[in-house]
Amino acid sequence: MGNWLLAFVSAFGLVFLVELPDKTLVATLVLTTRYRALPVFVGVVAAFAVQCVIAVLFGSVLTLLPDRAVAGVVALLFAIGAFFLLREGFGNDDDDGDGENGRHLTVSFARAALTSFGVLFAAEWGDASQLATAGLTARYGNPIAVGLGAWVALATVAGIAVLIGQRIRDRIKPHLVQRVGGFVFAAFALIALWEAISG
Repeated sequence: MGNWLLAFVSAFGLVFLVELPDKTLVATLVLTTRYRALPVFVGVVAAFAVQCVIAVLFGSVLTLLPDRAVAGVVALLFAIGAFFLLREGFGNDDDDGDGENGRHLTVSFARAALTSFGVLFAAEWGDASQLATAGLTARYGNPIAVGLGAWVALATVAGIAVLIGQRIRDRIKPHLVQRVGGFVFAAFALIALWEAISG
């Protein structure tokens, strides 16, 4: 039970930290300004669920490799995630993702949900949270706990984006959170690299 809880909490904490300033949050905010909140939330959360399953399956395959090889792959996954987060965090990209027009488009629930699903499903490929989920699955060998923790974190971020809306961007400095997330990823990469070398 202790390992399950540790895997769940690690996945939740890391994915939440990484996703809070991510473009997927901005995409959810933009979608919420265009469509009603409930179908956007349903579509986004469904996309996150599918992406978490894919990441967990990839991480589970990694557990079939020898321990040193797994540690090496995990180090590489976290290093890639650190690179992307730090590049974005220290970059000068001030894209606000503005698309607010003050009113919602009148489309069906299914269309809004499917549009939201498609946008977020595409945005999550190769995302830092997907890399983190795969890496943590390989590290802890507990795919259900890691997948559930990552999905709950993603759903929480989506809920924040949908409920609070565009105002959240005025209170949180995305680049600062991206930098912290990048350094956390780099630390995980170094730990995994040490395990690969010394194991």
